[in-house]
Amino acid sequence: MYERCPQRPHGKGGRAMGRYALRRLLQLIPILIGITFLSFAMMRLAGSDAITEMYGNKGAVSQEVIDLKRAELGLDKPFVTQYLAWLGGMLRGDMGVSYVSGRDVFQTFISKLPATLLLTALSILLTVVISIPLGVLAAVRHDRVTDYCLRFLSFIGNSLPNFFVALLLMQLLSIRLGWLPVISSGTSIRSALMPTLTLAISMSAKYMRQVRATVLEELNKDYVMGARARGVRGSVILWRSVIKSSMLTIVTLLALSIGSLLGGTAIIESIFMWDGVGKLAVDAITMRDYPLIQAYVVWMALIYVLVNLITDLLYHALDPRIRLGVSEG
Repeated sequence: MYERCPQRPHGKGGRAMGRYALRRLLQLIPILIGITFLSFAMMRLAGSDAITEMYGNKGAVSQEVIDLKRAELGLDKPFVTQYLAWLGGMLRGDMGVSYVSGRDVFQTFISKLPATLLLTALSILLTVVISIPLGVLAAVRHDRVTDYCLRFLSFIGNSLPNFFVALLLMQLLSIRLGWLPVISSGTSIRSALMPTLTLAISMSAKYMRQVRATVLEELNKDYVMGARARGVRGSVILWRSVIKSSMLTIVTLLALSIGSLLGGTAIIESIFMWDGVGKLAVDAITMRDYPLIQAYVVWMALIYVLVNLITDLLYHALDPRIRLGVSEG
């Protein structure tokens, strides 16, 4: 029999988690500064800007007009001056104005978030519904026909690139059957179904193999054999012990996917014309719209730091034996 680890008082554990979360959030400040500085520098090394992209190929626009517009946007100033001006504005809550559309960057970015949040939620939900049951089934039916079939389907799903799956779904569900629109017509469930299916197919194929491997590893451990020897039903062992022990791996996979999806899946959003953060970032990079690109960089940094922080806290909640990265007395 295993002995339970002594439990710490809830108040003390809560304070430790609070200190750990606060320290991780404070670490975000230098990370953000470093990431935004590097992105600012790399964009300038590209040798172009929004004014060049807008007017550079128009022979009718004189160089004087181009220079005046560049000076109006502050693009004629030294790199460090431009960066410090942008950083100071961001610290005051002002992320600037888009060079291309002339709209406020923060409002533009916020307007694209609902589409990305909807696509993320639907994709994660469908991936969980598909991958976890099938992964558990493949592990339970290890080396049988069911396992071989599921592993084969998983291999096929992993082999197909997202853009190819998107084209196949367009051909089948839109062109041949006419069930769904080829191009999204707003932020709606019906328009989100095809991009959701595209993302869920590839993620489910990958995660099903990971869930299968994790559950299979747990099923071969001594505590499972001991429970079987005591006459505990297999379903009770599976759902009360094995699945719970496998949750750390599942949480890790989901955290990685959530961070990626919240950052916007540029290829899928561009194919289906889904008006989310990923498509916004692609358009901004194409037009060298620096303020929008910087807003996207800040968003990505925030997402990955916060997702990693939440994942660490969930680890500790699922398994108290995992210590947080702070002194707990």
